[in-house]
Amino acid sequence: MTTKPPEVLTFGCRLNAYESEVMKEHARAMESGVETVIVNTCAVTAEAERQARQAIRKIRRERPDARIVVTGCAAQAHPETFDAMPEIDQVLGNAEKMQPGIFATPPAERIVVGDIMEVREVASHLVSGFEGRARAFVEVQQGCDHRCTFCIIPFGRGPNRSVPMGRIVGQIRELVAGGYNEVVLTGVDVTAYGADLPGKPSLGQLVRRLLAAVPDLPRLRLSSLDPVEVDGELLAAIAAENRLLPHFHLSVQAGDDTILKRMKRRHLRGDVLALAARIRELRPDAVLGADIIAGFPTEDEAMFQHSLDLVDEAGLTHLHVFPFSARPGTPAARMPKVKGDVVKERAARLRARGARAMAEFLKTRMGKMESVLVEKDGAGHSAHYLPVRVAGCHASPGTILNVRISGIDGDTLLGGAE
Repeated sequence: MTTKPPEVLTFGCRLNAYESEVMKEHARAMESGVETVIVNTCAVTAEAERQARQAIRKIRRERPDARIVVTGCAAQAHPETFDAMPEIDQVLGNAEKMQPGIFATPPAERIVVGDIMEVREVASHLVSGFEGRARAFVEVQQGCDHRCTFCIIPFGRGPNRSVPMGRIVGQIRELVAGGYNEVVLTGVDVTAYGADLPGKPSLGQLVRRLLAAVPDLPRLRLSSLDPVEVDGELLAAIAAENRLLPHFHLSVQAGDDTILKRMKRRHLRGDVLALAARIRELRPDAVLGADIIAGFPTEDEAMFQHSLDLVDEAGLTHLHVFPFSARPGTPAARMPKVKGDVVKERAARLRARGARAMAEFLKTRMGKMESVLVEKDGAGHSAHYLPVRVAGCHASPGTILNVRISGIDGDTLLGGAE
């Protein structure tokens, strides 16, 4: 019997990307003569789920004999939807997909989806490499204890639970020894890190400890931060640790206080503005991004204008815009809807404002030296997470180059290594 490497198709966030690598390693260890495709789904929007279902049908058409395993947040939150698809051989929950022996064939059960709310620990998974990626992702936290009215993710990921510091430091040491020069700390709600651990260590403490314990790690990134959970210890790390890269993405969601309250967010508009100003005071080279939802239920034009204006007032450049997507079972799904064409138009205006802000920021990099992590074909990202194309570059992926910026092509910086 020959072992066929599994293929993993990943939708959604950086945490899913990390978990896909874990699943690849687990599946590789299973003796199987069957071609296996694992679809790691996302539930953040209805469109994300639609794309996953479309991909599953395409896989079945093109590979009639393949074993198709579906998992991820959409499978966890809506297993019945995927159970109804004849193209699928097995549906796994988010906890089950991380079990080493789960990909043994043939499956003992078609649907293996437990109660994610009962999970209380994060299993330790050491990933030796990240296929096709120059940077590594390390899971530091899982789940979320908050209940934003638009969000179904807590029902796909379960309660907040953190990985002990020692395990995280050990994994990053191994990744650095394996040649990785950039690590991204990822999770569902990373700023809630440590609340469930003895002594309640914070994300800021984790950052400072691991940078001290792994002095050979050149670059550390953080995934999305909840503004209300950015505390003094994390701000101190931002100020003191130059290896903590100066690109910070905030989970803002809206710029209007009434909408933020209806979303059940725990910050207000003024909190975002104050945090943005404080980060720039401590780290003048910082660049900020944000998630913003367009067309949340009850949002009128004046409320939307507050979100639009926040892009300029907070100095947001890396914008992730989401047209509101009603998720069944969430409170927002029962609120008065904004018309679909209005939602699309507002999302387009937000994206245009973000594109303008990004274009202005790109201009400020002309003539500057940028530290670029090479990813593929002579292209990579700077410390500010700006795409950079390096002329005549033949450096291997994962190499860090000092690049003098000499031009701009659309949303990409151009330059040469020095």
